[in-house]
Amino acid sequence: MRAMGKSKSMRRAVLVGLCGAALAAAVPTAPATATTGTTTSTAGPGAAPGKGLSWRLKDSGTDARFRGLAAVSRDTAWVAGTKGTVLRTSDGGRTWRDVSPPEGAGLELRDVEAFDGRRAVVLAIGEGEASRVLRTDDGGATWTESFRNTDAKAFYDCMTFFDRRHGLAMSDPVDGKYRILSTADGGRSWKVLPSAGMPAALEGEAGFAASGQCLVASGPRDVWLATGGAARARVLHSADRGLTWTATDAPIPAGDPARGVFGLAFRDRTHGIAAGGDYRPGQASPEAAAVTGDGGRTWTPAGRPPPAYRSGVAWFPHSRATALAVGPTGTDVTRDGGRSWRTVDAGSFDTVDCAADRGCWASGEKGRIARLEPR
Repeated sequence: MRAMGKSKSMRRAVLVGLCGAALAAAVPTAPATATTGTTTSTAGPGAAPGKGLSWRLKDSGTDARFRGLAAVSRDTAWVAGTKGTVLRTSDGGRTWRDVSPPEGAGLELRDVEAFDGRRAVVLAIGEGEASRVLRTDDGGATWTESFRNTDAKAFYDCMTFFDRRHGLAMSDPVDGKYRILSTADGGRSWKVLPSAGMPAALEGEAGFAASGQCLVASGPRDVWLATGGAARARVLHSADRGLTWTATDAPIPAGDPARGVFGLAFRDRTHGIAAGGDYRPGQASPEAAAVTGDGGRTWTPAGRPPPAYRSGVAWFPHSRATALAVGPTGTDVTRDGGRSWRTVDAGSFDTVDCAADRGCWASGEKGRIARLEPR
């Protein structure tokens, strides 16, 4: 999100703010593995009887804030964050290798999409040329800049991939419409898509570069874009890889530059969860989550939402009903597809991601990285 229109000073404040635990989760227990680190709080009420999973903190060796996260497996994960920092682990978080791109020093990296332990793409946010995309094919030993924004009106927030070749990145509105970048070669080159199929943005509307989840895909062609900052929060959907879009209001707090939908997760092309609220500390977010069962054509508020702003959300792999939501004040779990949530941890995280082998990771401020492990 960047400054726009009459709310320019407020949007800059929002951007600064965005720059700026033992989870006794009642989720299916993943295969046991050796653990390191410590949990962040005591087990909360309602833990799964006998067995459960906890966030196990990993020593990242840095104080960077990691809003970009890509879970490849229980062993392999990538994080991207402030000061151009990129870390990679291949041993379940016991050790982290600093693979930061030398040309990215000082950039705000807010999203990372990884295909395996060697190939990954990172997105830097900011006005004008601060928005960039870089790719590595050798585990971060070398990086190639594949896109640099030259339009002072554009500000890129998030990216997503449908598969190893096809992906999109989105910018806040330019000339009244969201701008979409497209790649068909795994992020090695990008082109701006035509804007004819994009509906007009609302006054003051933009995306939030808070968790790398304001643009998410499911399947080979479906993609969703989360918005905030305007009178209404919305979710835009495209079924043709970003060529045409439809917009639907989401029942998430709006009406202020700090409010809206911050993160989306879809377990298939119809079932999705939206998370957000008001990111400012101490501000109420009474309806911080919503669900859809029709691909985003309609959204229903969670009957029992998280109690506060949540920036990241992820479905637990191979589950039709279990998902995790994270934010600065804690982690919540749903076991009914997002209709009701229970807070199970008070530790601070900005984003969460799960791999197909049930390897779930979370990351956030002060170098915090954790993996979900048997408690």
